[in-house]
Amino acid sequence: MTSFRDQVVFITGASSGIGRSCARAFARQGARILMAARRLDRLEKLAADLRAEFGAESHCFALDVRDQAAVERAVSALTPEWEAVDVLVNNAGLSRGLDKLHEGKITDWEEMIDTNVKGLLYVSRAVIPGMVRRGRGHIINIGSIAGREVYPNGNVYCATKAAVNALSKGLRLDLTGTPLRVSLVDPGMVETEFSLVRFHGDKDRAARVYHGLIPLTPDDIADAVMFCATRPPHVNVSELVVYPTAQASATLVHRK
Repeated sequence: MTSFRDQVVFITGASSGIGRSCARAFARQGARILMAARRLDRLEKLAADLRAEFGAESHCFALDVRDQAAVERAVSALTPEWEAVDVLVNNAGLSRGLDKLHEGKITDWEEMIDTNVKGLLYVSRAVIPGMVRRGRGHIINIGSIAGREVYPNGNVYCATKAAVNALSKGLRLDLTGTPLRVSLVDPGMVETEFSLVRFHGDKDRAARVYHGLIPLTPDDIADAVMFCATRPPHVNVSELVVYPTAQASATLVHRK
């Protein structure tokens, strides 16, 4: 396992789920964890846990990645010991609703597009120029199998994750000739707050998504992220797709 001692790892959407697991995985390897999310109280609790369990140094701040000006202010305000980001994990993302396109809620569409696409762009634009100047860095984007295969009623969410796929490929092309690496991790079904958010807090409907199978956990995806991050410098894991064993595609799932 590569040591991340004294390296700065910036994780968006770090307050829960995959982002939280990534923060723990990198902290375990000695990284200094820079965390952003909308729920500052959860970040502060996580920072205390990382310090107690791993002795990890961390810095957290509230951020809504949909707000371009806020992203720019937050990144430009980082002190010298935190501004030199070595690994950027673009994890912040969500789904809202599961409706036919012609019946969808425009507010749901805007929240997904603004978070999953524009938020990723805003953070990348703020952080990557520094990586290029320093001649080192790794960008790991969290996508979804939804970006590879459209499923019924997933229209806009799938489109946003297809955009993440395309942006990852485009960024990799644009960074050719630099030492920077770009990885895309596409999970299948992961049991997080994802479905609870998608269904606007309907706990029963969210629970049914994972009924009768063993889904992936956030730690499983953090393991995939760590695999990408720990390859030798000459190796770039460009894309990594991870399914639970019970899932064969976006629409084919075996339930007991």
